[in-house]
Amino acid sequence: MRAFLVLGLALATLSAACAGKTDQREFTLQGQVMSVTPNHDQATVNHEEVKGFMAAMTMPYKVHDPKQLEGIAAGDLINAKLVVLPNDAYLTDVKKVGQAPLPTAPADAPAPSASSGFELLKPGEAVPDAGFVDQSGKQRTFSSFKGSPVFMTFIYTKCPMPTFCPLMDQHFATIQKKLKDDPALKGRVHLVSVSFDPIVDTPPVLMAHAKTLGADLKTWTFLTGDRDDIDKFAARFGVTVARSQTDQRDITHNLRTVLVDGDGKLVKVYVGNEWTPDQALADIKPVVGAN
Repeated sequence: MRAFLVLGLALATLSAACAGKTDQREFTLQGQVMSVTPNHDQATVNHEEVKGFMAAMTMPYKVHDPKQLEGIAAGDLINAKLVVLPNDAYLTDVKKVGQAPLPTAPADAPAPSASSGFELLKPGEAVPDAGFVDQSGKQRTFSSFKGSPVFMTFIYTKCPMPTFCPLMDQHFATIQKKLKDDPALKGRVHLVSVSFDPIVDTPPVLMAHAKTLGADLKTWTFLTGDRDDIDKFAARFGVTVARSQTDQRDITHNLRTVLVDGDGKLVKVYVGNEWTPDQALADIKPVVGAN
């Protein structure tokens, strides 16, 4: 009997170890460093296609050990290992293999202006009343959400990086649950996820995505629409979206999440992915109370 118990424990341990391995994927990443943070915990890399995982794009990547980026600077060409976990992604084995001039923007590139619609919104300013199509195929305008605060983010369903759009989806699912569990907030806040990939993210795709996330469509709406209109709307909050010239589905983007009050005025912009659902809820509560 003891031998069977020992064997069973060994098999369970081996099974757990194997299960853990399947959660981690590793890929070779090759590209040019565009910038490195002062504390060497992150580098933005313009990289080639990561075969079997993602298209060529420019994205910020973290490292768990700042020593990985010691001696690495903007313009350096690197090879690295990209480690992808269900809730994390980071670079390791970073090696400089060369150096090249950084690409420069055209000298005659127009600067953002209020007339072009790309001037950043400031807290207290009204959010533009853009038009969209929701997950049911229904035409919607942003003004249709007036009357209750809106918590909104920008995503696309095929985003491969777990720390980007999938993390925003997880945060919104967590916020949805916490809103339902709080009598003071239940039914008083609307969640909105806007896709900037209308080629792929059609209403049926967004509906399926909503079901996967367990979204309550009474309080969480998924929007798409005309690509240029969405890009213009998102840019007002600081969202930048770049698409490949050869395949418009290859998308490079940053992250912005915003809180809008019941009158349709901007309250706060959350930059990147460092914010948490609890921080968002702490900001939402006083906005709900003011409506």
